[in-house]
Amino acid sequence: MYHHIKKLMYTVNVGTPDPRFGNMLLEQFGGANGELAAAMQYSVQGLNCEDPDRKDLLMDIGTEELSHLEVVGTLARMHLKPIKKGNGNAAAGDPLIAIAGGGGVNLFNSMGDAWTADYLKITGELDVDLRSNIAAEARAKIVYERLIDYCDDPGSKDALQFLMTREITHMKAFTAALESLGKDRFSIGAIPPTPGLVNQYFNDSTGVGDEGESDARGPWNEGGEWQIVEATEFQQGVENMGNGGAKSSSRPASKEVIRTKKSA
Repeated sequence: MYHHIKKLMYTVNVGTPDPRFGNMLLEQFGGANGELAAAMQYSVQGLNCEDPDRKDLLMDIGTEELSHLEVVGTLARMHLKPIKKGNGNAAAGDPLIAIAGGGGVNLFNSMGDAWTADYLKITGELDVDLRSNIAAEARAKIVYERLIDYCDDPGSKDALQFLMTREITHMKAFTAALESLGKDRFSIGAIPPTPGLVNQYFNDSTGVGDEGESDARGPWNEGGEWQIVEATEFQQGVENMGNGGAKSSSRPASKEVIRTKKSA
C-alpha cells in the first residue's frame, strides 16, 4: 500500500530558475539511470522475492526512490517555470517541454526520449538482481555528480547533494544484503562453469598502440589460477601484414597457446 504525504523528503529551494538545467534534471526523472527506473526496478524485484528479509529491503528502497522522484520532479518543475509562464526565449530552448508538455515534467529523459521498461534489470535471481542494483546506484551517483557540476543555484545543489548521498547509502545496503547471502562472489545460478576454461584469460587486445600502450598485466589476468591464452594464428597474420601480405591459408586456425602465470 502506498500513501502520499504532502511533504517532500527533502525541501527544495530554487533561487534562480534555469530552464536549460531543468531539462538536464529530466535525466534523473525519466532517464535510464533515473529515480523512476530505480523505483520500478527495486519494487518489481521485491514483488518477485521469496526471501522476506531482503524483500523488505527492496520494497523499502523502491519506495524511497519514489520519494526521490518527487524531489527531482519538483526541482525540475521549478527550473522549468519560466517556460510555463510563456517566456518565448525559454520555450525556444526546448520546444518539446514547452509545446508538448506545457512547460512541465513528463516521462522523458533530457533528450526527449520516452521512458521505457527496457531500463529495468530484473532477473528473478536475488543475488544477480542485487548486483544490478549496486551498479544502478553507482551510475545514478555519477549522474548526480555531473548535474551538480553544471548547477549554479545553491538550493538546487543542496537537494542534489542529498539525492547523490542516498545513492551511496543504497549501494551500501545492497552490498551488505548480497554479502549476507553467504555465496561465493563468483557463484551465479545453479550450474557451475567449465573447469579450466573459467580461469583462462584471452589476450585479444595485442600489439603496441599508437601511443605506446601494450599488453597489460594485473590481478585481472595473472596470479592465482589465471592462465593467459595467446592467439598465435592471429599474431602470424599481423606479422604477414607487416611483410606486405602473405598468401592466405585455407587451413583451420591452429590451437591457441596457453601460458600459465604462477602467483608470486
